[in-house]
Amino acid sequence: MNAVDTNVLIYRLDQGEPAKRLQAIHLIDQLLADPTPTLLLWQVLGELLRCLQTWREQARIPHSGPTIYLQATLRLFPLKLPNQQVFDRALDLADRYSLSHWDSMLLGACIEAKVDTLFTEDMGAPRQIDSVQLVNPFI
Repeated sequence: MNAVDTNVLIYRLDQGEPAKRLQAIHLIDQLLADPTPTLLLWQVLGELLRCLQTWREQARIPHSGPTIYLQATLRLFPLKLPNQQVFDRALDLADRYSLSHWDSMLLGACIEAKVDTLFTEDMGAPRQIDSVQLVNPFI
């Protein structure tokens, strides 16, 4: 099972990062064609919405942009909601790997959802943390 981090979804839309935008679009297209399922994790969706709201406030996107893009993103992959075990795993991961709260939450959600590969440019990718392989699609 796969998942994408917020940065992949942001670059997919970001006109200010043309090279990364093309890479993100290509990755999403590949994941949609791949028989291995890809999940959209709840935290990623929340982080994406916050970024889009900031862009709207800066007049980088139209007023309706956050809603339109969020709805389009929800059509890409199934949404996975957190449970109590995500928080327990996050605390453990933060302690063992010195991760930020949000990174450990994302990894905890990946482990609970049985995600094998997380596409991200964060957390020192490429690397493996427990059962999750972190792959940086931008290098």
